[in-house]
Amino acid sequence: MPKLKTHSGTKDRVKITKNGKVRVGSANLNHFLGKKSGSRKRALRGLHTRNGKFAKNVKKNLGV
Repeated sequence: MPKLKTHSGTKDRVKITKNGKVRVGSANLNHFLGKKSGSRKRALRGLHTRNGKFAKNVKKNLGV
């Protein structure tokens, strides 16, 4: 059977940690920032861990 290609969109947006956890950046931090409070913008920064069905599908797309 041929090798499967890595899903490029997923590869650019998601990181898999050493222990296999899925880390994803937050949405809603690109534009219309004037109407969002500072605390909301700070909370959206950085990477957040995701699990469950989402993480399973991401790993399948990445071939992990």
